Amino acid sequence: MSIGRIVLTGGGTAGHVTANLALLPRLREMGAEVSYLGSYDGIERRLMEKEGVPYYGVDTGKLRRYRDLRNLTDPFHVIRGFFEAGRILKRIEPDILFSKGGFVAVPIVWAAYLRGIPVVSHESDMTPGLANRLTLRCARRICCNFPETVAKLPRGKAVLTGSPIREKLLKGSREAGLAMTGFSGEKPVLMAIGGSLGSLALNRAFRKLLPEFSESFDLVHICGKGNADPALEGREGYRQYEYLTDGLRDLYALADLVISRAGANVICELLALKKPNILVPLPRDASRGDQILNAESFERQGFSMVLDQHEIEKDERKLLSSVQELYRDRARYIASMEKAEKTSGLDAVLRVLIETAESGKAKGRRE
Repeated sequence: MSIGRIVLTGGGTAGHVTANLALLPRLREMGAEVSYLGSYDGIERRLMEKEGVPYYGVDTGKLRRYRDLRNLTDPFHVIRGFFEAGRILKRIEPDILFSKGGFVAVPIVWAAYLRGIPVVSHESDMTPGLANRLTLRCARRICCNFPETVAKLPRGKAVLTGSPIREKLLKGSREAGLAMTGFSGEKPVLMAIGGSLGSLALNRAFRKLLPEFSESFDLVHICGKGNADPALEGREGYRQYEYLTDGLRDLYALADLVISRAGANVICELLALKKPNILVPLPRDASRGDQILNAESFERQGFSMVLDQHEIEKDERKLLSSVQELYRDRARYIASMEKAEKTSGLDAVLRVLIETAESGKAKGRRE
């Protein structure tokens, strides 16, 4: 069984590209012809062109949940992107389209559906995001991470697969991480990561606590694009990075504890890597609350500690005491994660893609 030609889409943030990056090596091993449709100049373009994937940009409009004058013009960008995507898909003639979601994917999925191209989408969070809700009807199968999500998706379409994890991310080297950071290896390593765009609240609290953290830990800080602090460069026992791809696996291998946002991709990576973690989900007043639901699920399963961002903003020492507690109890969290049934959904998602592509080919032959 094979796929043939596949188009990947998704973007807006690195989280909407992660699953595609995970699938890419295996798709190539299978001999699939892979192309990518995304926005003109989003992060997905940089990530995919770095991997040597043929990339096609289309116009997109951001799906905002707040009042903004751009909401009046963005529908026209989506319409334009729809027609652009249709022309590109007509030229590529893919056997299947896989969407990781994000506002970038909406006009592309619509265009694929109307051209009769089978669509498989992936919903990472507990509840479907706006982009995926707008394209649910177009998808033949919808992969998801949480058992609770299945009931929120159209009957017969949902498949519980877990999230594809980049295989190379599981093969990091602690020694390479030490060489990368210059740490001695004598202290445990605490890593803070706020996603590709960073987290101002986490950055502020983490940096304010550097003197206390440094007494017990060496510190790795992935702070997001444009959020590096020049005054902290060269500080002993502290290394900051705006964003990483290749080196991330070695920093994960080096880390003993992780403080993170609760985006579905990153928490699934922490689960697969068995890293004791503290999750600080994006609060409801700054999001639709999906990260809170993700974090609560992981807390119930014993995989994570969860802190409210507003509590940290009132008293950042709450983060300090939580890190100390997590380090004391780290063996318990690791044991819970080792009992988890699903850690990477890579094989499961590939099976869904192959079955859907084969079904589409068979339907075409019958017609």
